[in-house]
Amino acid sequence: MGYDYLIVGCGFAGAVSARCLADRGRKVLIMERRSHIGGNSYDFYNSFDILVHKYGPHYFRTNDKDVWQFLSGFTEWRYCQYVIKSCVDGQLFDFPVNLNTINQFYGTRFSSMEAKEFIEKLRVKIDRPRNSKEQVISIIGENIYNAFFKNYTIKQWGVDPSNLDASVTARIPVRFNKDPRYFESIYQAMPKEGYSKLFENMLDHPDISLMLNTDYHKDKDGINYTKLIYTGCIDEYFDFQFGKLPYRSLRFEFENYEQEYYQEYSQINYPNEYDFTRVVEIKHVTGQKISKTTIVREYPESEGEPYYPIPMMKNEQLYLKYKNEADKLRDTYFIGRLAQYKYLNMDQVVKESIDLINKLE
Repeated sequence: MGYDYLIVGCGFAGAVSARCLADRGRKVLIMERRSHIGGNSYDFYNSFDILVHKYGPHYFRTNDKDVWQFLSGFTEWRYCQYVIKSCVDGQLFDFPVNLNTINQFYGTRFSSMEAKEFIEKLRVKIDRPRNSKEQVISIIGENIYNAFFKNYTIKQWGVDPSNLDASVTARIPVRFNKDPRYFESIYQAMPKEGYSKLFENMLDHPDISLMLNTDYHKDKDGINYTKLIYTGCIDEYFDFQFGKLPYRSLRFEFENYEQEYYQEYSQINYPNEYDFTRVVEIKHVTGQKISKTTIVREYPESEGEPYYPIPMMKNEQLYLKYKNEADKLRDTYFIGRLAQYKYLNMDQVVKESIDLINKLE
């Protein structure tokens, strides 16, 4: 049997591409190295019957109505607001930094305008921040940078913030109101039955075939297809001919408890203490009603599954060597966080995948 498209990887990039193609009458085969669909957004019910996110919390949010409507075709939603705290010197602070954070940290009772005037005196005047440290101190000053950002960034990325691209911390807003939400996106929700069910529904199409536990690099021989969509690591596709692109990985330690909740919030960050960066109790946002709970501690590591491209100039230059080779290929397309070596959110991956298929078909 022949396929119009072979897609490598069954995360958002692969699954969305497959569904868009199948809806256009194309026959698609997905090859997935892991034993499950959903990529890093995969969730499952553990031995305590708690729905957990195996690869860390995936808080879905978007401002893109088209992305929202597309995914809504495969899931109902549980609307929620993600509230996250950061533990500094034994106190829980609103995070991202807002007016409450500033007043609590400095022991003040500023209004919004007073806080802006106060921070204006503290911030370092840098017109064009060159790195993550400069990005933060140019907005909020060095005291809050040292308390909330510096050590967390070192743990998460394994390098000093002064060596990381400014885009890393530019993702995190600073607010001068009391909005405690982690995100301000128009659409914020969790798939009502979980991400894995969303993916099952998305892949439920007669023109989509799926092979799990299948490594494209070892098992592609004998597969008859016309075009390839590759969502894995771009350096691996080219057999690391220019060297390996560095990624940050994560190690997860799950713990079960015979109590309804372990902590008051879905996520508490620990920027300064411990080897882990955060403790997540996903039940707060999935809305699951059960008398038991599960938490997970996240430990960033340099080796293991690739999760985060490390945004540094030398890494971008290496990636561009691979991209130059990719651009020479015919009927082969690279999409997604690993294939584009870019720190993309879920909705961005969905959008770019839809756009790619619209361009191809």
